[in-house]
Amino acid sequence: MLFIRKNFTKIITTILMAVLSIFFLIPFIWMLSSAFKFEKDVMRFPIEWIPKSINVVYNFKAVWMGKVPFIHIYMNSIKVAIIVTFVTLLVSTMAAYSFTKLKFRGRNIVFTALLAFMIIPDQATLIPRFMLIRWLGLYDTHVALILMSMFSIYFTFLLRQFMVGISDEFIEAAKIDGAGHLRTFFSVIVPLCRPVLATVAIIKFIWSWNDYQNPLIFLQTKELYTIPLGMTLFRDDYTTNDAIMMMASLSAIIPLLIVFVILQKQVINGIALGGVKG
Repeated sequence: MLFIRKNFTKIITTILMAVLSIFFLIPFIWMLSSAFKFEKDVMRFPIEWIPKSINVVYNFKAVWMGKVPFIHIYMNSIKVAIIVTFVTLLVSTMAAYSFTKLKFRGRNIVFTALLAFMIIPDQATLIPRFMLIRWLGLYDTHVALILMSMFSIYFTFLLRQFMVGISDEFIEAAKIDGAGHLRTFFSVIVPLCRPVLATVAIIKFIWSWNDYQNPLIFLQTKELYTIPLGMTLFRDDYTTNDAIMMMASLSAIIPLLIVFVILQKQVINGIALGGVKG
């Protein structure tokens, strides 16, 4: 009887989660459907989920071969997002390692002070950062975007909390084998942190890809625009053509889906590992 009750509860939960998932997917499905339609059919009600008339070739050409250099903007976003994600992983992981496995005077005080800076909103430091970038001569360059995003207190804290659960015996074994801190970090710590690193990579890539504020402030040349600013150019040129806007939006999220598909296995393994530890 207890077995039947557990199975029944599991089935009901699965059905509810499936229905909820479909509910959250409806906006994406509507965007996908609209990207294939003629402009006049996008706002038609009731909604044609499967378009009777397809205009995908024209919409695709308008996005990728039109007046707005979407390919160039796309490559800008890919370059900035990949570099920012990689540098953030490297810097935050090294910082977390130093706060966790290295013993030095004032370590906890420094880490506490670092956490205190999390309460400062990003907008409060916008003007000082802008003045610094101008003084360095990096205004209107992608280097400015990378410098503004390459360090994260939040990810340092997240990685530190994960590393706390890594036994110091691994570090001692590496020292016995003659490994220094650099080799220990890359050969021992990084492999053990793959699940949390995958999670950080996904979140950071999405944040960098969707970042609108920093490119708006630090970029002026249209050839350097990233996807969020590039979408404003499409809005100006195709204000009344929702089908082309949906095609541009669909194209903009493809890298996010690819990154999630590639790294989701590590994320799931991380969740499972956390469950076992608990």
